[in-house]
Amino acid sequence: MPVLHVDDLHVSFGRGGDGVAAVRGIGFELAAGECLAIVGESGSGKSVTTRALLGLTGPGSTVAARSLRLGDIDLDRLSAREWRSVRGRQIALILQDALISLDPLRPVAAEVGDTLRAHRLARSAADRTRRVDELLGAVGIDDPELRRTMRPHQLSGGQRQRVLIASALAGRPKVIIADEPTTALDATVQARILQLLAALRDDGTALLLVSHDLSVVAGIADRVAVMHEGRIVEQGPAARVLGAPEHPYTRRLLAAVPTPEKRGRPLSGDGRAAVRSEPVVRADARTESAPPALSVTGLCKSFRVGRGRSVAAVTEVGFELPVGTTLGLVGESGSGKSTTAALVLGLLRPDAGTVTLGGQPWSALPERVRRARRPEVGVVWQDPASSFDPRWDVTRIIGEALPARGRSAADRRRRILSLLDSVGLPRTFERRRPGEMSGGQRQRVAIARALASDPAVLICDEPVSALDVTIQAQILDLLADLKAQRGLSMLFVSHDLAVVRHLSDSVAVMSAGRIVEQGSVDEVFDTPRHDVTRALLAAVRLQPQSESTCGRSRPAMSSAE
Repeated sequence: MPVLHVDDLHVSFGRGGDGVAAVRGIGFELAAGECLAIVGESGSGKSVTTRALLGLTGPGSTVAARSLRLGDIDLDRLSAREWRSVRGRQIALILQDALISLDPLRPVAAEVGDTLRAHRLARSAADRTRRVDELLGAVGIDDPELRRTMRPHQLSGGQRQRVLIASALAGRPKVIIADEPTTALDATVQARILQLLAALRDDGTALLLVSHDLSVVAGIADRVAVMHEGRIVEQGPAARVLGAPEHPYTRRLLAAVPTPEKRGRPLSGDGRAAVRSEPVVRADARTESAPPALSVTGLCKSFRVGRGRSVAAVTEVGFELPVGTTLGLVGESGSGKSTTAALVLGLLRPDAGTVTLGGQPWSALPERVRRARRPEVGVVWQDPASSFDPRWDVTRIIGEALPARGRSAADRRRRILSLLDSVGLPRTFERRRPGEMSGGQRQRVAIARALASDPAVLICDEPVSALDVTIQAQILDLLADLKAQRGLSMLFVSHDLAVVRHLSDSVAVMSAGRIVEQGSVDEVFDTPRHDVTRALLAAVRLQPQSESTCGRSRPAMSSAE
């Protein structure tokens, strides 16, 4: 008997004929000790499917199925009270969006301990604390005794994601639904999490994995279901679906994965999605005598973490970004990448060191002076939802980045629609709010907002981490075109080495707040000199594996090169 059985599941939102069908008659089974991966583009219905299995589709939704069972439990008939006894204990969810999912006012220990407390899985507060430390250690969080006292804003994006994973594991559920569980994780920690999930699967836990990362899917899934527009268009063993796909849509997904041999070539099937409506040729285009777009010298930054303790987040960081080039900044979660980006943006004041922008002082300027130059620097954050006002629609979100003067209302709207086109969103999105969009759709709006002021420098902090492979390909092609057409310079912060290799001219590798290695892309990736760089490369696979290397026939992760 399968531990999870889904037959003819439909999910829609709205009422009557105006309802929107998000899931349209899908079906699958999941056995104990098996991993089924659901893949597809953003908005294809993957996350809605997982929430239907947890009774969390929300108000205004309609869920109907011929059968929706967890073991001998009929999920379609549970009351709200009965659901509380099932969630976390029988079936658990690892969410994609860590910053929104964690309470900003509560320490990590309280978040992870909720399941232990709700289901009475610890005999005392001391037992609960010990178990929290064990869970944090199991998902790769260093110094659990310290981290459990911290709040979400004091953790990196990857550390917050690992806290969510620890919380889901707390109840030892029969089924774990993992919705993009490694989106924010660097290569080495991603490998560790996948090995942990694979061990849970091998011990009998049923794993339903939702992911846009086909390398992750190839590494752990026994079977794959491909979703498109609310339907499953292809389903079967992972080796067959990823090695010899039958449906054209599946083949398109696989073709969009960045690999070393595709470097410098468009990834999206329809060519590059560039902003061509308003071409700009910058006067500061790269010349031998031009000052660098960014120059960073000796940056240092520490943070207090309570009880008189401080943590050095960035130590003596320095690099130059020539005009019209892309520097990839890589490293493990917590290595200081995002703090460095915030220092470069001027959102944090360095304890020591300087940043210059276009050869002119930047970090040393008072904020009131720096404000006038802020349109020269655009930023795309890792977590778009936390940077949006949930009450604003897309028009207002993008519009706030446009110059306040010099454009009519009609001109502003044309520019906003052009930006939506450039990031692959339909124009009907102009009135949508953040809560009405998927994670990938929100990320595309964030990129459109960053481009609105025609910046000379674009700081990208994990800009494609939430995107499925086809939209990721479109965004990478877009960024490559912007760089070529406008002399745009980019600092590209990412844990995805395949993406960094595809887009960057040079790479800097960070560890424990320091840059331990930097050089050209080919130099660093092909002949790494530092142990940290070699560990990152050894932990990630830069392309989905062949039919013979999917699923259980190999280790969860294999060497990249």
